[in-house]
Amino acid sequence: MRILMVCLGNICRSPIAEGIMQRKIEEHFLDWTVDSAGTESYHIGEAPHKYSQKICLTNNIDISKQRARKFQKEDFERFDKIYAMATDVYEEIKHIGGRYADMDKLVLFLDEIQPGSGASVPDPWYGNEEGYTHVYYLIDRVCDAIIEKYKK
Repeated sequence: MRILMVCLGNICRSPIAEGIMQRKIEEHFLDWTVDSAGTESYHIGEAPHKYSQKICLTNNIDISKQRARKFQKEDFERFDKIYAMATDVYEEIKHIGGRYADMDKLVLFLDEIQPGSGASVPDPWYGNEEGYTHVYYLIDRVCDAIIEKYKK
């Protein structure tokens, strides 16, 4: 399975999700790949936010080599599952995808643990370091659910 995690700028939520999922893929010996992207181009080429890196390192995950990139319509062809971290990101992915948007592949990330809730992973960019810790553990929980659901 090929998974893409997508947030707004690809420096906070989606890099954390990529890092966590990569570790879980390795721990479960799965033949999966994971990547991340953002719907906006604000941070293209930048490393993840310092607090995203810090909370991941606290949990023995190094995301420092990741670099932000923008979601492209071709990602619908490259990935089996595309997880949107928030409802606005979900809508922008649909917009970017246009006629290429395969809605069977696009999932609101928190729907994996709260089906149909329409809930978004909070964007820690607008808060303090503590927000990154909350987001890390929320993403970790959802990644566990994804592994359990699809590892068969």
